[in-house]
This record gives sequence, C-alpha cells and structure tokens, in this order.
Amino acid sequence: MLGAASAALGVAAGAFGAHALRARVEPRMLEVFETGARYQMYHALALVAVALLLARTPGVRLVTASGWLFVAGTVLFSGSLYAMALTGVSALGAITPVGGGCFIAGWVCLAASARRT
Repeated sequence: MLGAASAALGVAAGAFGAHALRARVEPRMLEVFETGARYQMYHALALVAVALLLARTPGVRLVTASGWLFVAGTVLFSGSLYAMALTGVSALGAITPVGGGCFIAGWVCLAASARRT
C-alpha cells in the first residue's frame, strides 16, 4: 500500500513540477524538485518489490527493515528537496543526505537479506 501510494504521489509531484512549477521557480530549483520526484518513484517501486518479497517470505527482518528505510529515505530525501525547491530555504538541503543514507541502508539490508536466503 505504501509503495503504491508513494508512486502515485511521485507521479503527482512530477506533473506538478513539470506544469505548475516551471514558470514559478528558477531552473535549478526545478531540477532539485524533479530529483526528489525521481528518487521517490524509484523507491516507491522498491517498496512494491519489498511487499512482494514479504508476501513470499514473511517475517524476514532485513526485508522489513529495507522497506521502512525506503519510507524514511523518501520522507527525508525527497521531502527535503521538495521543501527546498518550494521555499528556497537552502538549509533544508542538510536533511537530504540523511535520507540518502536511509536509501543506501535500505538497499544494503535488501542485499543482505538476499544473501541469507
């Protein structure tokens, strides 16, 4: 459910950036916003894959952890980029690497779970 909802929001964010923001923000901030939408979509699809893995192999803690790390990464990484692009507050960019770290940790957990099964 979270993966599908995140994908829907990612599509909406991408469309919002392409249509509503193009004339309202400077090109660099539009790129920042689009990066947030792109990474949200990647990790929404990853969440769907995590859900499918959990349906097949319930209770695998590393797979569960990877899903929650992808959720946290989306909120922190994409959310901070969206907020920075919309507000122009560049200090919000300090949050972005924390979200990126969550994404990386999620992929590491997923890889580790594959190695163990």
